[in-house]
Amino acid sequence: MNISETLIENRINLKHQQEGNQKVKCPQCQPPHNPKDNPLSVTINSDGVVWNCHHCEWKGGKKTGGLHTPYRKKEYIKPKDPVVSSDQFMIDYFKKRGISEHVLKEFKIFNENNWIGFQYFDENGTLANIKYRTTEKQFRQTPNTKSTLYNFDRICNSDTVIFTEGEMDVLSLAECGINYGTTLPNGAPKEYKGDENDARYKALENCKLVAKKIVLFTDNDTSGKALHKELLHRFGKDICWFVKTPDNCKDANDVLVKHGAMKLREIIEGAEPYPIEGLHTARDYYDQINDLYEGNYEKPIEVGLEGLDDIYKPMTGTFCVITGIPNHGKSAFLDQCLIKLAENHGWSFALFSPEHSTSMHIRRLLQMYTGKSFDEGYGNRMSKTEMVTALEFIHKHFYFIETKDAIPSIDLILNIGKSAIYKHGIKGLVIDPFNEVSAIRSGNQREDEHIRDFISLCKRFTRIYEVCCWVIAHPTKLPKSQDGSYTPPTAYDISGAAHWHNQADAVLTVHRDFDNNSTRVITRKIREQGLYGKIGEAKFTYDTSKHIFKKYENEEDDWDDYVSRFKN
Repeated sequence: MNISETLIENRINLKHQQEGNQKVKCPQCQPPHNPKDNPLSVTINSDGVVWNCHHCEWKGGKKTGGLHTPYRKKEYIKPKDPVVSSDQFMIDYFKKRGISEHVLKEFKIFNENNWIGFQYFDENGTLANIKYRTTEKQFRQTPNTKSTLYNFDRICNSDTVIFTEGEMDVLSLAECGINYGTTLPNGAPKEYKGDENDARYKALENCKLVAKKIVLFTDNDTSGKALHKELLHRFGKDICWFVKTPDNCKDANDVLVKHGAMKLREIIEGAEPYPIEGLHTARDYYDQINDLYEGNYEKPIEVGLEGLDDIYKPMTGTFCVITGIPNHGKSAFLDQCLIKLAENHGWSFALFSPEHSTSMHIRRLLQMYTGKSFDEGYGNRMSKTEMVTALEFIHKHFYFIETKDAIPSIDLILNIGKSAIYKHGIKGLVIDPFNEVSAIRSGNQREDEHIRDFISLCKRFTRIYEVCCWVIAHPTKLPKSQDGSYTPPTAYDISGAAHWHNQADAVLTVHRDFDNNSTRVITRKIREQGLYGKIGEAKFTYDTSKHIFKKYENEEDDWDDYVSRFKN
C-alpha cells in the first residue's frame, strides 16, 4: 500500500503529497471542536507517512521505504529579500526590551506594516526563512520555506551554541557580546514527548551543528522546561550545559532588562555542565569530606566481647565475610555479637538464616540474651517472665527474612533489607549462609562472576544505606596440617573464587578445638587496619550452661601449639 492509498483509507485529506509536514482536519475528532483548528499533524518523508492528532491523540503511519510513493522531494521556496528598514516605533519597542539599534542592524531586523521581521539565513548566508511577529505576540512565517535555526550563519561552525526560546533572547545575548545564540523557529512545546518525528524540531535535521558544547537557556516556565528536556534528549548530557536564572527572571531578555548586560554575560559564563549519571567531581562530596574533617561520621563500634574488640569492630558501610568449618560455631558466634551490639548500641538487624527454623533461631537468641537454658530438665532454665522479657528484646532488635515460595535471589533479600531500613531503622544485614541464596545465573555467567556480582551488590547496598552486612560462607576445601588435623580455613577456601577475600572489607574465620573446648576467631583481612580492626586472633570458650562465648582463660594452653596452628 502506497502513501496515497494509506491516506485515503484513513480519510486524511492533504493539500499535497510532497515531502514535509502539514496540519489538517482530523477525521477522528472533527467536528465537534473548533472548526478553525487543524490538530492533525501529518509528516511525509522518504520512509513513508506518519500522523498524530494533538487534540484526540490519534496516531498512525505507514512505512513504504520510498519505493512506490507518488510524491517528489519537497522543493523549498526562498523568501524574497525584504527591504530592511526600521522606524522610531520599532526602535523604541526594542529599546524597552534592552536591545540597541546597533544589534537590530547587525541582525537585519526590519518592520513591515507593523510586523517585525526576523531573517533566518543558512550556512552560506542565503536567506532561508522569515519569521514575523507583532508587539501583541502574533506570529507567522513565510510559507513553504526551509525550517532553519535562527542565526545559523553565525553558529554553524561554532564550538559553543546557546539555545534560547526566541529571537528576542538571541538578540539579548548579542547585546552583551555573545553572538553564538540560536532558537528554533516554532517556539516551545506545551509538554515533553520525545518524538523523533516531531516537525517542530525539523530545523535541527536541516542545520547540522559541529558544536561540542550546547548551553540550554530556555524559559523558566512549563513550556521552557519541556523544550529543555526535548533538546537534552536530542543532544545528550555529554555535551549539554545549563544556566541558572535569577528567581524573578523568565528568560535571557528578562535578565537583560532587569539586571543588565553584564549580569546576563555572567550567567552565561557561569553555565554548569549537565550532570552525567555516575560521574562526579570532588565538589559533589564537599559535605561528606567536611563531615570527615569535623569528625561527624559513623565510627566503628566495639561489640563488647573481650579479646574480639582488639581485632575487629563492626562499622556501617562495610561488608564482612565469616567462614569456618561446618559446626564450628560461626552462626552462634555471630548471633552473640549481634545481641551485644543490640544491648550496647541499640542496633537492630534483618536476618536471612534459613538453615534452621526461625523459632529455633529465636530460641538460641533467647538463651544467649538471658544466659539461661530454654528447655526443661536444666537447673538454670529461664522463667516464663524472663522468656517474655527476652522475647520483647528480640522483637525490638531482630527481624527475620523468610520467603516461602522460592529460593530467594540476592535482589529480593536486599529489597526486603531496604524496606527494613526505612521502616525499622536496621543497622545490620545477615545472610547465613551464602549457599541458601539462589544460585541461578544469567546467560553464560560463570560461578566466579556470579559470586563477584553478589558481593558487589552487597557492598553497594552497605554503602548506600549505611549498614553493616555479614555473610557466612562455608569453605569447600578443608585444609589439613601435617598431623592430619584440620587447620582454620581462609576466604580462599570458599567455593567459587578469590573474590571473597579480595572484595570483602573484613574476613573472619571461626575455628573450634573440641579437645580443649576453645574457639579461635581469626581476622584474615581488615581493609582499613587501625580503623575497624587489625590482623590477629582472639580465643574463646563456650559456656554450655549459659550458652555464650567468653574469653578463654585456660593458662595451660600450649603456646607452641598455638603458634604452630596460627602459622598454618
